[in-house]
Amino acid sequence: MNYNEERKRRKFYSIFILLVLLLIGTIFLSLSIGIIKLSPFDVIRTIFQQGTQMQELVLFDFRLPGILLALLIGAGLAVSGAILQGITQNELADPGILGINTGAGLAVVLFIYFFQDTFPVSGLLSTFVMPLFALIGALTAAIIIYALAWKKGVDSIRLILVGIGINAGFSALLVIFQLKMDPQNYRQATVWLTGDIWSANWNFVLALLPWLVLLIPIALHKASTLNVLRMGDDVASGLGSAVEKERRNLLLIAVALAGASVAAGGAIAFLGLVVPHITRKLIGPLHQYIIPISALIGAVLLIGADTIGKNILAPTEIPVGIIVSIISAPYFVYLLMKTK
Repeated sequence: MNYNEERKRRKFYSIFILLVLLLIGTIFLSLSIGIIKLSPFDVIRTIFQQGTQMQELVLFDFRLPGILLALLIGAGLAVSGAILQGITQNELADPGILGINTGAGLAVVLFIYFFQDTFPVSGLLSTFVMPLFALIGALTAAIIIYALAWKKGVDSIRLILVGIGINAGFSALLVIFQLKMDPQNYRQATVWLTGDIWSANWNFVLALLPWLVLLIPIALHKASTLNVLRMGDDVASGLGSAVEKERRNLLLIAVALAGASVAAGGAIAFLGLVVPHITRKLIGPLHQYIIPISALIGAVLLIGADTIGKNILAPTEIPVGIIVSIISAPYFVYLLMKTK
């Protein structure tokens, strides 16, 4: 191992440890503040079963499931965005912009619309079925985008433009089905589509956890492939990589991560776009470093945004997707102005 590689590795571990500490601090802050305030000492005491019954109820039934759900969603969307930017070689690629989030959202809204009487949305069965519907919707969007963008291979600019078009079409379908819902489900779907960690409970955490535990390590295993694809299709083919096969496999991983995250947290925009950019500025272009750091930054950012949304206008809650958009939209405009 040469000096530069050793220096990059030390830098990675330093940033990784700092982000883990920041994540723990953000979690403790989010557990502490709210309508019912708990001191850090109360939080630690309650975690070790030494708190009052009210403190245990607030911590374990109301706050902790939402925080863990935000952690998982933030990590999933960030890694999905990092993969998409790697396989398209385009800095503006993101599951929201490409229409993957909207495809997943449309599938979930269709599930609510057609099965609202059979399966209550907050019921146990719906909790585990909805990520599957979201995956089907995200996959459908990805297949359509990939097919329309294909022209003797996939051009990254063409992929982005097709994705924007599919996003607009699916958004129109979403509005149509929302208008045909009963008022309660319409209101619920509208809030959820703005990016809201709704019905945060342990069942949603358990429904989302297996997806990330399985898919993020697979993405990390494919980091070397992403590094090769980043060099361009011609170079990747020359190095013996089956470009289109690898791109499809990685696209499937990104779509599955985005679909499962959307099922639990709604259509949270820009997170998958901004986080990989921040990560590359911190650690460089190697995906074996980008993927874990992106997961941590995405988790910290979404937990922080969720905490702000729940407390800044308390007792009224602002959906976390709106907070993320307020934070991220200026950076997106900056990227548009910077990109050639």
